[in-house]
Amino acid sequence: MTRTVFAGGLVIDGTGADGYVADVTIDGGEIVSIDPSSDSHGRVPVRDLSGRAIAPGFIDTHSHADNAPLRAEADVSKILQGVTTEIVGNCGISLAPRSRERGELLRSYLERFFPVQEWQGESFGDFLALTDQAGYITNYAPLVGHGTLRIAAMGFEAREPTASEAAEMRGMLEAALDAGAVGFTSGLVYPPGRFAGTGELVDLARSLSGRPALYASHVRSESGDRIAAAEEAITVGRDAGVRVQISHHKAMGKAHWGEVALTLALARDARASGVDVRFDVYPYTASSTSLTSCLPARLAGLPNEDLLAALRRPEVVATLRSELAKGDWDNHVIQAGGYSGILIASTYDGRFEGQTLEEVAAGLGVGGADALVHVLLSERLRASMICFAMCEADVEEAMRDEFTSIGSDGLPPGLPGKPHPRQWGTFPRVLGRYTRERGVLGLEQAVHRMTGLPAETFRLPGIGRIAEGYAADLVVFDPAGVEDRATYTDPERGPRGIDAVYVNGVEVVSAQGFTGRRPGRRLRSA
Repeated sequence: MTRTVFAGGLVIDGTGADGYVADVTIDGGEIVSIDPSSDSHGRVPVRDLSGRAIAPGFIDTHSHADNAPLRAEADVSKILQGVTTEIVGNCGISLAPRSRERGELLRSYLERFFPVQEWQGESFGDFLALTDQAGYITNYAPLVGHGTLRIAAMGFEAREPTASEAAEMRGMLEAALDAGAVGFTSGLVYPPGRFAGTGELVDLARSLSGRPALYASHVRSESGDRIAAAEEAITVGRDAGVRVQISHHKAMGKAHWGEVALTLALARDARASGVDVRFDVYPYTASSTSLTSCLPARLAGLPNEDLLAALRRPEVVATLRSELAKGDWDNHVIQAGGYSGILIASTYDGRFEGQTLEEVAAGLGVGGADALVHVLLSERLRASMICFAMCEADVEEAMRDEFTSIGSDGLPPGLPGKPHPRQWGTFPRVLGRYTRERGVLGLEQAVHRMTGLPAETFRLPGIGRIAEGYAADLVVFDPAGVEDRATYTDPERGPRGIDAVYVNGVEVVSAQGFTGRRPGRRLRSA
């Protein structure tokens, strides 16, 4: 690593303070000085940033790229956006730990979300040893998932854990925190997390007390019961004495548009009473997850082979048709305005990608519910969807909140098909569409939401600011031209206007694109 001066750029330092023109000098992976702009630098290499901004590398607070280090093919979807740190293991779904007894059960379940990923070992520490050995493009800050812990201890049992099972989960959680997990996450719309009561979550979250780790939750509802779901997350924080991050804050379904303001108010009241509650958000009006999420809980909560067997039974499908026509549960089909609002994003054989369920149904000559079942059976549940169910006003309301960070919620790298464009476009989209074009945020505010705020939220020292002694994680961009190019029909397109990205002082993105370097490191909270 070479001493370099980034000269004459607009410094957006990550604190939210006004930008200023200065020279930023890095050496040995660290920022060593910020000085008034000058033409005198001796023999030190100089990079002229006239007309450009320089900011701390962006922090993706909500990533599912747990598997990225172990893939032979480099995942460049985030680094091309200026992301230099990813928080992985969200929504209660981490790749470790696993038990010898239920390792195959976890593996098959993870296929609903991840490409097949084989690795040796059982503990969270075993998994991190493998990712450390493989190396990182972006810095890597892992969370440990409640759903993964529950599968290891008790499989998919829809009941309270026994005392010994609860103790086993606590032991694995504490071992993961000791190994380097920066927090504990739940996914309460997914099995087996949805089977857990609030008391179970509080009991586990108490293991975080006295540590810098936090509790992050994909709450139990983002639609009809979203207020109660947010209140539950706050209860976990209050009763366990831990900080809370509510994931991908949104209101799903037209009947609930406008309710983002209500959950923001709940969080303000909670903070006033001593519970630190924050959010992350992505800048799109469509969500994305496993296609199995369209199913009611009684089906989605089954292990893979049991679910496949159920979907082959005519009487089950007949009941499902009726259930999917009703709006008295968190029904993605109703939230999306019908089967035309559910787009197939990825499947393993590619037959249905880019089609809505309505289009699949028309091609098969069946109804929408039967088309859903057909895709799930054909793909053995390994299919993801994009669900168009949110409104622009709520996205903007969530983004304006001073305690809301930016996260992509991008699906794991390596899945086939047409993933949600957020995987390739989130951060430039905030800077372009929502900052420069729509004025939802000022430039300094937008950068703060992507840098200093998430670094503080996840207690990640030494990143997220341009200041002496901080890591030389830097992004150089054109404020007047930065924009996302990823679309729902052509999602794997990098942005415009990101000139360079440095991770720990090493240039990982240049004018020619990804340099092939992997200088990232695993981060721990402190």
